[in-house]
Amino acid sequence: MPPTAMLALFVFVFGAVVGSFLNVCIYRLPLEQSVVSPGSRCMGCGTAIRWYDNIPILSWLVLKGRCRECKAPFSIRYPLVELLTGLLAVLLLLKFSLSLPLLIMFLFCAALVVITFIDFDHQIIPDEISLPGIILGFLSSFFLPGLGWLSSLLGIVVGWGSLALIFYGYLWLTGREGMGGGDAKLLAMMGAFLGLQAVPFIIFASSLVGTVAGLSIMAVQRKDRHLAIPFGPYLALGAVLYIFFGPQLIQWYLQLGT
Repeated sequence: MPPTAMLALFVFVFGAVVGSFLNVCIYRLPLEQSVVSPGSRCMGCGTAIRWYDNIPILSWLVLKGRCRECKAPFSIRYPLVELLTGLLAVLLLLKFSLSLPLLIMFLFCAALVVITFIDFDHQIIPDEISLPGIILGFLSSFFLPGLGWLSSLLGIVVGWGSLALIFYGYLWLTGREGMGGGDAKLLAMMGAFLGLQAVPFIIFASSLVGTVAGLSIMAVQRKDRHLAIPFGPYLALGAVLYIFFGPQLIQWYLQLGT
């Protein structure tokens, strides 16, 4: 049964509020700062942001993306992350309805949002998210219909092992680090939440999108083939695609061979 418009609106607002917190995590985790205290402040003048200036999306629009006190600009990324998280919450509601799997998948997607933007900015994937995420994903397998603890465990092992093999193989062949070790931990987390079947799909989808994006960036910026491009965001995109379309696409592909 489709959710009511009121429920969808409530879920969107909840997701946007969580997105506001994710913005804090994106900024502070790489700096090893607390995500709880102090409260949000303007990076220009240091003024604490009042609650009515911290309403997701709306406050940024009302203030035209600037601090009320010093008029320093606030990045458009803040409302975009809030909007993205709100939309993900609604899409997950449409797929899972109001249920425990909805909450679990929303937490998983929220972690992917943080990882994506941190990797874009710093080319790192924080262990503070991926390692606890592996444990949480495995524990969640006992509550997610159709997953099961064995598939989750195998997803962890195969997810980590497949990218770790690429990482160490490339290092041995070239003497340079290619894919970071954080990507292997991230894929292990994805395998924990989504199971063994998701791992090949995520690798294929992220590699396809990442290759196209990487070649496009190198062509536009005229960089050589050693340009460092974060892979975490493409893994995250592959995981989200699997949540919404993966099993259907896998089934369609298998039917092509019959």
